[in-house]
Amino acid sequence: MTAVDDARTLLSSLTDAPAVGVWSAPGRANLIGEHTDYNEGFVFPFAIAQRTAAAVAIRSDDVIRVTSTFSSDSVEVSLSELDARIAAGGLDWAGYPLGVAWALLREAPDADPRGVDIALASDVPVGAGLSSSAAIEGAVASALNDVWNAGLDKVALARVGRIAENDAVGAPTGIMDQMASMLGVADAATFLDCRTLETRSVALGFAEAGLSILVVDTLVEHAHSTGGYRERREACERGAAAFGVPSLRDLTVDDLPRAEEILDEVTFRRVRHIITENQRVLDTVAALDADGPSAIGDLLVASHVSMRDDFEISVPELDLAVETALASGALGARMTGGGFGGAAIALISTDLVPAATEAVLSAFAASGFRRPNIFTVTPSEGARRDV
Repeated sequence: MTAVDDARTLLSSLTDAPAVGVWSAPGRANLIGEHTDYNEGFVFPFAIAQRTAAAVAIRSDDVIRVTSTFSSDSVEVSLSELDARIAAGGLDWAGYPLGVAWALLREAPDADPRGVDIALASDVPVGAGLSSSAAIEGAVASALNDVWNAGLDKVALARVGRIAENDAVGAPTGIMDQMASMLGVADAATFLDCRTLETRSVALGFAEAGLSILVVDTLVEHAHSTGGYRERREACERGAAAFGVPSLRDLTVDDLPRAEEILDEVTFRRVRHIITENQRVLDTVAALDADGPSAIGDLLVASHVSMRDDFEISVPELDLAVETALASGALGARMTGGGFGGAAIALISTDLVPAATEAVLSAFAASGFRRPNIFTVTPSEGARRDV
């Protein structure tokens, strides 16, 4: 059973009304470019095959009811009360789909909203740094865009998802996840300028080169709306303010000596990560264009070291996953996602995946860590209507 099948089955248990369609959107893995998005910098994610599906039926009233396979609760709210319900908060998982409805109506005032039942199903791992939230947002935004005749393009729908996450859920994230989920292309990653929202699909060539992306989900839970993420963002804002620039995007590696002079030690290290990570994204895209995927391994490793030492968002489980993957022959490895838990990725020969998997499992067991969930991901298509 796929997520699309599961969503249709769940919807049929919720209402006798027929489904008018099923839409889905993928999670994403970020190849490189971490915490650069909200600094208006560069990121380089790709959509993965794992997806969230939204099956939709039309109601005869003005109520939006959402239910999912990952929660036993259904949540409903009338369109006339949506603003107040979002402002009140406390919606838990339902804040994502209801936040999308709320944000879409703000962004598309000429839409034709009507009551809907939305059933969600997903095979995107939750809490693994693979953006299960953006998959929900992308599926629901795509569905409501069609059902409500909102007429928004994919970039605008990504913006809707970000508004939902920032303002309805309260997670201070950038737009990378939503853009990757909406714009994904098979066997490619999305090079995104988070200031201009200009994108370019860059061929990865992993399969042709006999390479895979191995994900080690540490199962260490993280929450973007809690303090660590917010503190990092505030440090970045302090650094930009000290230079009198709108964001750290406006600084380059040439500014680092001056940054070390005028910033306190912690803020400097946070700023150094962002500046050098932006450069690593540019270098990764250039290396892929010129030399192919085998040339990017050292950049992935340097990214992890920067997140571990300068941004301080890694955890021992992520470090062990990276170290073990590299010792098992990976060309490069790094933690991915917001940090404080979640997953690491490794670029590795497909032939070495079984041995690397066993090595990581053994290393985690020897360290007394929880057994991780290990799997490969494939660069895949973005948001779409499935049925």
